[in-house]
Amino acid sequence: MKPFAFVFPGQGSQSVGMLDAWGDHPAVAETLKEASAALGEDVARLIHEGPKEALALTTNTQPVMLVAGIAAYRAWRAEGGAEPAVVAGHSLGEYTALVAAGALTLAAAAPLVRFRAQAMQEAVPVGTGAMAAILGLDARKVIEGCAEALRMLGTNSGEAVEAANFNDPAQTVIAGSKAAVDKACEVLKGMGAKRALLLPVSAPFHSSLMKPAAEKLRERLANTPLASPRIPVVNNIEVAVETDPERIRGALYAQAFGPVRWVECMRAIQARGVDTIIECGPGKVLAGLVKRIDPTLASAAILDPATLADAKGLLI
Repeated sequence: MKPFAFVFPGQGSQSVGMLDAWGDHPAVAETLKEASAALGEDVARLIHEGPKEALALTTNTQPVMLVAGIAAYRAWRAEGGAEPAVVAGHSLGEYTALVAAGALTLAAAAPLVRFRAQAMQEAVPVGTGAMAAILGLDARKVIEGCAEALRMLGTNSGEAVEAANFNDPAQTVIAGSKAAVDKACEVLKGMGAKRALLLPVSAPFHSSLMKPAAEKLRERLANTPLASPRIPVVNNIEVAVETDPERIRGALYAQAFGPVRWVECMRAIQARGVDTIIECGPGKVLAGLVKRIDPTLASAAILDPATLADAKGLLI
């Protein structure tokens, strides 16, 4: 079997019934049972029944996406799938990657990501922050456009906008205060962006406005047991593989208010001699980004028994 990487999705890929196709697979059922005990609620019921609005709440989305990614990973391993050579996760997905790599237990990670979600939601009042996807413009131009928007608003305006997710060579997500994001969208369209789409999110994730949330998270991380990962994990904030638990804590803290450098993460995985990247968990967003980052990379997604079998075939 050729070497491959697993990547784990973050918020936005959730959907009601997203684990239904696994049926009563023992690995999935055990994962749901474990997470429910850790969170003190019926996670299986929340995922199966929703409603959609409940799943979309950040405080629910983050733990259920963690659980869904680990359920798919455990099903893969239970069905004889090999251990990946390296793993990574997009934003929240980095926590899933750390669980898969053995650095975090699911029992510790589930309440941790719920705490992270609550801290992020509380950091910026709903409606005062925003995020937007900028399409068809080089990342350097996006950074320049954000700086120009802030200049136009005035250095003492108190507004903030910055690049938050470098998703592919022509898609960068910006985040910050609502007024500054709106101004940056206007500026960036004037600079040649094909589209500037406001995202349906409740907070400006991975922006400097999340610093208060990061400070709360730092305290929680200090009391969360972490081990050295068994599998290399490429982190979002530094595009580095850390083995020291304290450095992993530091990277998770900084990730809360720093950008997701996803393009560079995929390049770092390639540099390790891996040219097959498999998304593990609901949706196919990351698999799509892989092809846009480098069409020579092979990609697939594992979200049910059929796609698990397909992914096995890809690795032969």
